[in-house]
Amino acid sequence: MNYLNGQNRNFKKKLQGILAKRRLSQKNVNKVVLTIINDVKKNKDKSLLKFEKKYSKIKSQIKNIKFTNKEIQTIKKKLDKKTKKAIDLAYDRISKFHKNQKLKSFSYRDKYNNYIGYKNSPIERIGVYVPGGTASYPSTVLMNCVPAIIAGVKEIYMTTPCLKKKVNPAVIYAASKCKVKEIYKIGGAHAIAALAYGTNKIKKVNKIVGPGNTFVASAKKEVFGDVGIDMIAGPSEVTIVADKYSNPDWVAADLIAQAEHDEFAQSILLTDSIRLIDGVKKSLNNQIKKLPKKKIISKSLKKFGYLIFLKKNTDILNAINEIAPEHLEICTSKPKSILKGVKNAGSIFIGKYSPEAVGDYLAGPNHILPTSGSAKFSSGLSVYDFLKRHSLIKISKSGIERLGASVINLANYENLQGHANSVKMRLKGY
Repeated sequence: MNYLNGQNRNFKKKLQGILAKRRLSQKNVNKVVLTIINDVKKNKDKSLLKFEKKYSKIKSQIKNIKFTNKEIQTIKKKLDKKTKKAIDLAYDRISKFHKNQKLKSFSYRDKYNNYIGYKNSPIERIGVYVPGGTASYPSTVLMNCVPAIIAGVKEIYMTTPCLKKKVNPAVIYAASKCKVKEIYKIGGAHAIAALAYGTNKIKKVNKIVGPGNTFVASAKKEVFGDVGIDMIAGPSEVTIVADKYSNPDWVAADLIAQAEHDEFAQSILLTDSIRLIDGVKKSLNNQIKKLPKKKIISKSLKKFGYLIFLKKNTDILNAINEIAPEHLEICTSKPKSILKGVKNAGSIFIGKYSPEAVGDYLAGPNHILPTSGSAKFSSGLSVYDFLKRHSLIKISKSGIERLGASVINLANYENLQGHANSVKMRLKGY
């Protein structure tokens, strides 16, 4: 991993440069994605199958892009009991946490007897994108579907690239548990376009959620406005705050856990202990050798892994809030002193027994979180993302008579005489 001394004068500028460089390292694929989206909009299933053959390198004829009920039941039987039990536990814990997020409608009457209120209604139909191949995770299914279920979404459709690859039975089991209406076997930007605009074989949805590669993220960005999206998510990241009392093996293990996602993952340690940095370095080398994804881990840590020495808590907090990490672990002897100053972070893990990996699966809170600094202005996926809020306004006769003159004044001030006139019509004396 790279070493940075936070005591240097140009540290903040250097840190900002590092973060910006990582964001720029993601390939710009907008032109390719726009071509795919426009093609799918125009040619529907014909275009969808063309791109699926091209990007999944399928030579044979594609017969069915949707899982049949028979296929789903057969695939589910392949999953071992222990994994089923773990998914069931995760489902229950994620549900319990998200049930606390439901918004309550409210209303009141003001002194003029005007009725003012707020009500919620769920989005009718959503599409969930679940990556395939090496990043095919049942936890992704649960984290996207459970809050939608609790919000009251009636129709959930899911797509995961698996026409050429073997399907992950845990993903199908989790989707079945979440009562997903239809599961499609395609992926990539063309799958996002199909969900956004619909084809003969794929249902058009109102909102698309779920992570994906650069093409998927770019496609979600392009279709936003025609449909809703959860966020533009980049590669995963963790920032760990530790001190001289921290276990270097545990810290190293948590840095590695993040790095194994892919070579663009970001793993950062902030500490006031040079001794801990030395211990973490040694432990990293020992642990990486034994892991199957050692090549990915090594690339990630060399490119985007940083061991940063900072003397004061104020300096550590400034660094945290500048990084605005997706995951923040506070593994110090006094985590509360750090926690109270954190303003920008997706999910915060407090104490030495709270590795980020637990949050990925079954702690309860959602693991779909803001990345690449977007925790400065956004939050993780929740029930709120699947609810629409409607304001309710019923003005009484007394209300229009008391408030009308002020509305007319403001409308005329903004040179919107038509607005003023619509109120004047209802008032005596105008």
